[in-house]
Amino acid sequence: MQDYFCFSGFLRELNYFPRKAAMLPLYLLTFAATVQAHNQLLPGSCSFESNTCEYTSDEDFASWTLHRDGHFVAVDTVDERDAERGAGERPWREITGVLLSPALEQSEWSCLRLVYQITGSGSLEVLQRSEGRSFDRPLWSSRAPSDSWVISSMDLQNNTDLNRVVIEGKPGPSPGSSVAIFEIHISPGYCLECNFEESHLCGYSNQWNANVNWYVGGGGGQLLHNSVLNDHTFKNRTGHFMYVDSIYAKTFKEVAKLVSPMTTVPMSGCLSFQYQRSEERGNLFSVFTRDSLGQYQELWRPESEEQNEWSETLGEWIPVQVDLKAPYSVQVVFEVAFNSPRGGRVAIDDISFSSEFCSTDTEPTFDPSIASCDFESGFCRYTQDQVTGSSWRRVSVKPNIFRNGDHTTGAGSFVLAHSQLNPRSGYVSRLLGPTLPGNMKFCLSFYFSLRGFNQTDQALAVYLQQQQSGSSSQEKIWTQGEKSRGIWVATDATFQTSQPAKVVFVSTCRNFWDCGSVALDDISVKLGDCELTATGSLLSPLPGHCDFEAGLCGYTQDKQTDAADWEWRRGPTPTSYTGPRGDHTTGLGHYLHLEASRMLPGQRVRLLSRPLRGSRGPQCLSFYYHMYGSGTGQLSVHLDKGGEDVLLWQQRGEQSIGWLRARAEYQSNSQHQLVFEATRGPSVRSDIAIDDIILEGGPCPEMEIQATVGTSNEIE
Repeated sequence: MQDYFCFSGFLRELNYFPRKAAMLPLYLLTFAATVQAHNQLLPGSCSFESNTCEYTSDEDFASWTLHRDGHFVAVDTVDERDAERGAGERPWREITGVLLSPALEQSEWSCLRLVYQITGSGSLEVLQRSEGRSFDRPLWSSRAPSDSWVISSMDLQNNTDLNRVVIEGKPGPSPGSSVAIFEIHISPGYCLECNFEESHLCGYSNQWNANVNWYVGGGGGQLLHNSVLNDHTFKNRTGHFMYVDSIYAKTFKEVAKLVSPMTTVPMSGCLSFQYQRSEERGNLFSVFTRDSLGQYQELWRPESEEQNEWSETLGEWIPVQVDLKAPYSVQVVFEVAFNSPRGGRVAIDDISFSSEFCSTDTEPTFDPSIASCDFESGFCRYTQDQVTGSSWRRVSVKPNIFRNGDHTTGAGSFVLAHSQLNPRSGYVSRLLGPTLPGNMKFCLSFYFSLRGFNQTDQALAVYLQQQQSGSSSQEKIWTQGEKSRGIWVATDATFQTSQPAKVVFVSTCRNFWDCGSVALDDISVKLGDCELTATGSLLSPLPGHCDFEAGLCGYTQDKQTDAADWEWRRGPTPTSYTGPRGDHTTGLGHYLHLEASRMLPGQRVRLLSRPLRGSRGPQCLSFYYHMYGSGTGQLSVHLDKGGEDVLLWQQRGEQSIGWLRARAEYQSNSQHQLVFEATRGPSVRSDIAIDDIILEGGPCPEMEIQATVGTSNEIE
């Protein structure tokens, strides 16, 4: 997503640009003029030459300053006027500047290109603000400092609601740090698209190689040691395209790479481009996708039949269409390798993208959610293995102080194998998922809980079962290596198969004495590598979501009225027979809790959200709470509207040994804060914990099951 500018017809890095000089270099003035002259710029675009184009600074934060001599806006660590008075000697305090665009309508897909610079240290984030939501949706962020202006691209999906672009800059503590914006460029279409007619080249960049590189061709210029080409866009010699030439290739298979901006949203559709080659042999031309982990996947290369078909038209533009299915952030890489200095030349032009697949026969993007299941309404598409006589049962445990309920709500359903329901020596329980297509990469994640097994290496394993030529083969993709201590533990596994296959959960009892229970819940299957899907895809954790794995997510302790603080903890609490044994998110992560042994009866702790914007329509707050212990006090959630306190949810006394889900729906058209308040009960066995807070716009999907203490189980 972050690429350096290109100029003088050549893709290279700007090594120096004095941003605060009175005069801009000629090439940047030329760039600005080119962008402004573009007749397809959409509202929200701005070059900051004489004004801010209705962009305004949020009054609750530091102001962005318009620098008229340099045509940019910036937020600095220390204002230059204050520095003369010695303000720079004061202790550093974090400064945040929030720049708001005018209200925008985006009925069609568009691309936002941001020209920015982070000097010294700091961060820059771009978000999207919609009516009816208390949180802004993150689009892109960076913390990488630069000595020159850089360009970043982000797709803006079509949206029927009015929205605003929000740009949040935070200069760091190092002297002279600042965050600046030179250009905001919004154009119709996808960020992958480019005809290479503008000097910014749509954010495409050359991956530098000492001998072979992509160059800007056309514009009436002469190609290196080759004939002049007509571009494809205008069909003449004044238009532009990208090309790579073998004339300086020195070693075998030297590679030149032209890399697109990183996509910021899932992309599925038809990628089209034009290319030509001056030689049929002597070079290898391929198109790949590259994800944020650096993993490549080939999209296209000329087939031998295609080479023969076009052998009589070498030097003419050849159209290519290829299906692109990207469930998370990827870059498109155009790669050319040469065998020798006589390998010829390859050129490309007019890259475009459509949300429709190239062919009506193209398989639609597979929906992996068919293999996901929380077992609340049955087995979904999972089935028992009738051959082995499997004994997976669907179980519902009412909230009680003796045994955990399910992971989804604490009061719902999960599946259970063995549990002494039908123990016999050496038997196997197999749970089979639906068929998944071949030639795809998947991320399987699920929660499991083990009880009673002395040896865990065979307690639970996951296999990939493939059917091929009438026979079946199995490949183990995950096995249990750690005891779960009777709590729900999250795990995941990335796998890929060349043939259609099924995921199979297998639990084996060696004998009567080494046979406990195996519980499964919240199985999820997504496209792609788990290391990528774990971050949601494309960006940082969703706004309004907090699992406390990396801290308090902007929540703060109430220091004015509290006798103590919520404690950030991992693992069990220090007092026996109270508190959770692990967090709700993964079983091995962090949560917040009230530690009763350090407080007096009736004392409380309060956790405050950051101020939330008012919005039209309902908001849904959900979270998980843990109230186990004979002396448990009270947990409540309040809405603080500038001194006006509204009770949203409340629970008192011991509830369950496991985590329970709570939901509360509310509406507020003015600024407010959420307050989580826990009150210590009469004894030290009064620990209260919270985890996995989620705030979303819209009504809550269903009425929450009230936790009523009981001991009975329901088994299908």
